[in-house]
Amino acid sequence: MDRDGMFDIVAIGGGTAGLVTAAGSAGLGASVALIERDRLGGDCLWTGCVPSKALISSARVAHHFRDAAAHGLRPVRPTIEGADVLASVRAARAEIEPHDDPERFRAMGVDVVEGAARFVSPHEVEVDGRRIGARRFVIATGSRAAVPPIPGLEEAGYFTHAEAFDRDTIPASLAVVGGGPIGVELAQAFRRLGSDVTVVELLDRLMVREEPELGELLTSRLREEGIEVRTGHVVTRVDRAGDRRRVTIAAAGDAGGDNPAVAPETFEVDEVLVAAGRAPNTEDMGLDAAGVETAKGWVTVDSKLRTSRKHIFAAGDVIGGFLFTHVADHEARTVVQNALFPVRSNIDYGVIPWCTYTEPELAHVGLTEAQAVDRHGSAVSAHVYDIGNLDRAIAERAAMGRVKIIVGKGGRILGGHVLAPGAGTMIAEISLAMKAGVKLGTLASLVHPYPTMSEGVKRTADAYRRSTLTGWRKSAVDLALRVGRSMPP
Repeated sequence: MDRDGMFDIVAIGGGTAGLVTAAGSAGLGASVALIERDRLGGDCLWTGCVPSKALISSARVAHHFRDAAAHGLRPVRPTIEGADVLASVRAARAEIEPHDDPERFRAMGVDVVEGAARFVSPHEVEVDGRRIGARRFVIATGSRAAVPPIPGLEEAGYFTHAEAFDRDTIPASLAVVGGGPIGVELAQAFRRLGSDVTVVELLDRLMVREEPELGELLTSRLREEGIEVRTGHVVTRVDRAGDRRRVTIAAAGDAGGDNPAVAPETFEVDEVLVAAGRAPNTEDMGLDAAGVETAKGWVTVDSKLRTSRKHIFAAGDVIGGFLFTHVADHEARTVVQNALFPVRSNIDYGVIPWCTYTEPELAHVGLTEAQAVDRHGSAVSAHVYDIGNLDRAIAERAAMGRVKIIVGKGGRILGGHVLAPGAGTMIAEISLAMKAGVKLGTLASLVHPYPTMSEGVKRTADAYRRSTLTGWRKSAVDLALRVGRSMPP
């Protein structure tokens, strides 16, 4: 803080966007304060990325015990104690927690302030009676699980991902409201840990942001594992039934019960998990006092991540858009440059990969085929390779999945989609190619180690190359072959 009591930058919110902003700014020599009302680490550390992947790992081990016959081993029905599984999840989280420890940031020179911040003017916030001024602010308060207004839900009781990892039991039966990434990941994990699971999704398919054919393949896998999937349905009511919950669902087009020929359905479960979208954490922040505009609670920003007050920036989930930890990191890095230096840059969302950590994983970058055709027309083509044909997948007994790469004119990659073990790692190669302007045909000439899942990307590129051998190109190849046959050995 300088002599007039002003920090160079104050980050409000100790999740990924706030932590990266604070660490990056302090590393450049700026005076920084970081305000957090709960615990540093945010949703990612405490209730999201970290514990969910730990739970998924435990569930994968349990599944592989049961599936051991495929590997020539005697199947084992594991004994699953929910308290032990969830304790192991929290232990993994505790091992990562020091990365976000307040003392670590204080050692960087960051003034870590515990409490809820509220703007009292455009250049000042108040935290538990302390006034904190800054030349630049960054709003990085994140998001939380949105809870739909389902009649009876509050009274019957439910949990979200925020409570999923601090419990001590695996429910014997579970209704999951929502078929997006969070709902699908946890549905598979709880099923593999012994729950009878029903997923209810309003839309006509799960994972609606994904390439449809890959989403359908994943849905078939979930059903094979015993998950009941009810797409095109909405939960209309939840009631308490002793120690259980009675869930009423209806076809999405008849949620009001106007069609007497379509009777609502009911089923009972032990618990209800709500995974039906996100809501921004912007309440009680005094944004009006700061002159910061919002849209349905989400902070609005320009291409430089400035709010309606140009000295106040925002990053991470609170601005909507791509609600991912790695995007929050990307946005925070842009904010550090734009908040501290006179030369400012626009945020680049051109190549944003993401992954849903089911088994197999489902990864995505760029456009789906339908989106590409809509934007680029008849120049678009799609090239596919089935993971089931890949040597490594067969050897791993994991021969289920697909690579699909969408290209435009001249082989420019417009989108990539991978359903495979390790898809989250495989998508990085496609992302790099898109970022660097490398065309799909070039990936066919890139040497990949054998045997690996990443060969699936190369095989897809091979399919693209073969598809270009038409017209004069095919004639040239035929001519070259005839000349080659006539040459002496």
